[in-house]
This record gives sequence, structure tokens and C-alpha cells, in this order.
Amino acid sequence: MEAKKISETRVIHTDQVLLNDLNNYDTLFGGVLMKKMDACATLSARRHSRVKQCVTASTDSVNFLHPIRQSDSVSIESFVCYTGRRSMEIFCKIVAEDLETGERKIAATAFLTFVPLGENKRPLEVPEVIPETDEEKYLYETGKEREKIRRLKREQNKELVSRLSPKKTCT
Repeated sequence: MEAKKISETRVIHTDQVLLNDLNNYDTLFGGVLMKKMDACATLSARRHSRVKQCVTASTDSVNFLHPIRQSDSVSIESFVCYTGRRSMEIFCKIVAEDLETGERKIAATAFLTFVPLGENKRPLEVPEVIPETDEEKYLYETGKEREKIRRLKREQNKELVSRLSPKKTCT
């Protein structure tokens, strides 16, 4: 399987922040942003793996750094920054731009993990990535550590779930 440049997986989606996207603080709902990030990251994952289906395996972290207001546009940039054998880590960088002043700031960042599925709904192997820019190289070089943390969290979550009950606790 031939490695691909990270730039080949880059997706940029820009939207205007609309009134129905706002919470009671007049800032963008976090859930609305997460939905947009997942959609963007899905396209990056599919560009890299070239399959019909890629599923979100995890959202490792979403860091909300600055509020996004109705006067802003919001740009989501996503790309595959690290790969395992059958998974892809996608980085999302969210930039808010005040449309009146032109001021831009990184409003959020996130790491999502996707798995490509074959016709039989089983995970497929993915090509490695080739980082080129300083930003890409940094994210690639730190990917192994994030992968270790994901494995540990997965094991901790299995332990947690094994101790939970699906029974209804209230009437």
C-alpha cells in the first residue's frame, strides 16, 4: 500500500454562523461544531482510504479555546495526521473569523479516529501518511503517544462498561 501525502487528505469547510446555530450565550453550540467537524473529518478519512464507508471510532479531545459568535465565519480544516494499521487519526483545526474586523483566531482543535470498512463491514488496512509542513510533522511525530493514550482509555472504558448495568434505574 503506497503512502500518501497528508495534503491529499486536507478538507476545508467554511460556514457563516447563523442564528439557529447559537446557544443562549449567543455563541455557536458545541454540538453543532462537533457535527461539522465529524462531517469534515469523514471526508478526510475517505480521501485517504478511498472507501465508501469510514466510521468514527472515537473523538479523543475537543478543545474549545475561544467562543464563536454570530458575527463570525467558522472554517474547519481537517486532515489525516497519523495512521495505525487499520485506523486514521484526523486533526481538526477550527478558525473563527470576525467578518467585520477580519480578526482570525483558532477557536478549537480536535482529534478524531476513523476506521475504514470494507464490503463485509470489517476494518481495512490504511496507507501511511507523509507529513510535509512543520505543522504536519509535529502532529505526525506526536501521533504515536496519542495512540498509546487511546489504547489505555479504551481499556479503561471496557472496565467501566463491564461494571455498568443497562437496567432502568428510575420509574
